[in-house]
Amino acid sequence: MIKIYTQIKQGEKWLRHYRGSLPVFACILGFTETGLIPGISAAGLTPEDRKYTACADAEFLYYGAEHQPQYPLPPLTAGASPVLISRAVVAALNIPLYLFNGGLLKIPAVPIIDLGGSPARCLSTGVALEIATVKHLLEQGLLWGSRLSAEIPNGYVILSECVVGGTTTALAILSGLGIDAAGKVNSSHPICNHEQKWALVQAGLEKIQNPIDPLQLVAAVGDPMQVVVAGMAIAASRRCGVLLAGGTQMLAVYALIQAIAQTYSLPWQPEAIVVGTTRWVAEDPTGGTVDLALSLGKKTTNQGNTIPPLLATQLSFADSHYPQLQAYEQGFVKEGVGAGAACIAAYLSHNWQQYQLLAAIEDQLQQLSHRQIITNKQ
Repeated sequence: MIKIYTQIKQGEKWLRHYRGSLPVFACILGFTETGLIPGISAAGLTPEDRKYTACADAEFLYYGAEHQPQYPLPPLTAGASPVLISRAVVAALNIPLYLFNGGLLKIPAVPIIDLGGSPARCLSTGVALEIATVKHLLEQGLLWGSRLSAEIPNGYVILSECVVGGTTTALAILSGLGIDAAGKVNSSHPICNHEQKWALVQAGLEKIQNPIDPLQLVAAVGDPMQVVVAGMAIAASRRCGVLLAGGTQMLAVYALIQAIAQTYSLPWQPEAIVVGTTRWVAEDPTGGTVDLALSLGKKTTNQGNTIPPLLATQLSFADSHYPQLQAYEQGFVKEGVGAGAACIAAYLSHNWQQYQLLAAIEDQLQQLSHRQIITNKQ
């Protein structure tokens, strides 16, 4: 059910250590105006839809399909939101859930911890966030990483994200840190829009001076989620396990963790941290996720960087009754809101197999379809 793609021994040790443990699930929500550029993301049909994707995902993750949302899940080109996967696991296993507002346009209608951040401008401006905001968000991340890990000293925390346009800001952070990431990132499109992403990243990076401090890099071309999760992971790794939930975006966060810890002499435990995603990301033929993970150890500056174990759930929707789920197998929708990590957690804690995951996810979709029918009739 789980395949390890890099650092196999370290990954196996991590999985053995947390077998039988129930995690804490944290989702850090953020916004970047990069996500409003036409064609940049498929996480919402239109730029207007994408303004509210994070709010909709937060509501669904917290309340599930039965709840009448303030922000309904946005329509997609094809497929169903990955939050269905995360919700299925969090609800069935009763996993403690924490939602954090790193910097959103709108406040979701859920209990949420506001970190005092702000939405990011488009990364092409080279001035995505104020440096004071980035420093504040790092402090908040370190604080909450300590708090969450104090609750589960022998367990692990899942750090997930929802940022539309986040794979593009991830490419910017990776490139700014001297990592060869062009053409390797993923996207919510069936065929990754590498040229569009790279043009935006070049426009942003051209406006900054190199070499650059990692926090200044986030301020220039990043998004608010990245520095929060980096801070949380650094602090939490000192006491418990950390499962960075995502593909490209969490590999960028991992690179940021290394750079921040080195620049600011912050102690952390690399062996406590793994990156967990879906096989749709890890094996995406239009990206290069495994190669990207390996590239973190070949940075042009500062030798001695570590490569994280990259894990992925082997969940398949090939046998699903629902075309919205079968669309994953065609490359529409691949990951988000900690979907892959949730499946990994279900396997680790309750030994859930493919059929159990599929049944729970299809049940969420059935409930959602039923509610939408009722809503449309009213």
